[in-house]
Amino acid sequence: MKIATRESFGLALCELAKTHPEIVVLDADLAAATKTDIFKKAYPERFFDCGIAEGNMIGVAAGLAACGKVPFAASFAMFATGRAYEQIRNSVGYPHLNVKIAGSHAGITVGEDGATHQCCEDLALMRTIPGMVVLNPADHYEMTEAVKAALAYNGPVYIRLGRLAIDTFNNPDTYQFELGKGITLKDGDDVTVIATGLVVNEALKAVKALESKGINARLINMHTIKPIDKDIIIKAAKETGRIITVEEHNIIGGLGEAVCAVTSEFCPVPVKRIGVEDTYGHSGPALGLLAEFGLDAEGLEKRIIEIVK
Repeated sequence: MKIATRESFGLALCELAKTHPEIVVLDADLAAATKTDIFKKAYPERFFDCGIAEGNMIGVAAGLAACGKVPFAASFAMFATGRAYEQIRNSVGYPHLNVKIAGSHAGITVGEDGATHQCCEDLALMRTIPGMVVLNPADHYEMTEAVKAALAYNGPVYIRLGRLAIDTFNNPDTYQFELGKGITLKDGDDVTVIATGLVVNEALKAVKALESKGINARLINMHTIKPIDKDIIIKAAKETGRIITVEEHNIIGGLGEAVCAVTSEFCPVPVKRIGVEDTYGHSGPALGLLAEFGLDAEGLEKRIIEIVK
């Protein structure tokens, strides 16, 4: 199945709403793009379009949370985390309210929308807020379970959504999501690759292809950026001696730096960060941009070979 995680998010909300009347959804005039319109059609009385006023949307969400509702507030990641940062920090984070924020169209795979909308800073921004849980699911099944986990958690959560339809790789019959726990998708002892979000599947293709070249790489899917799974990182560092991180995000402030913080404190090993290297994106086809930034399977395979050698 090929589906965008933003659509998986909308479907999951709609399903959960059947048994959780406390769920309400807010959007900032982008319901068709964020796929909260799926919820809107099913539960119009529990949906609130706040217009192009993201800061106000977060304030409304905070008020609803204070009244016992569980609001999911969605917009493009650039606006949900960037424009509304102060409201998230002071109105949601500081009182530790039960607000779930969804940032859609994150990363360079927004494609033709260009640099202004290709948010590669959202994970960094949300990581800085005390008590904020930060999730970056990799496919449809993981997004479905992540939304359930966000609902079960009492406190602020940021969920990153993607625009691009991607292949599902998790097995729905065996997949288990645990907040704050990474998942080993492939074992290996030559090097550890830790990936998050949309590029996990690209990394999976790359490490499988590397087997024929004599490189046995371990792959970890780090769906929770905060709180990060220290145990799985330390174990990988001890057993493989080197780590490569892969993210569709600026290498500053994202997954790579979160992993570096763990290794430097508990088990110092070389860490190479692969991602958007302190630059803006630009307009172009989503898959073409992944290739250009070296985040597709072929590009990752080449980079891993270079690093290992």
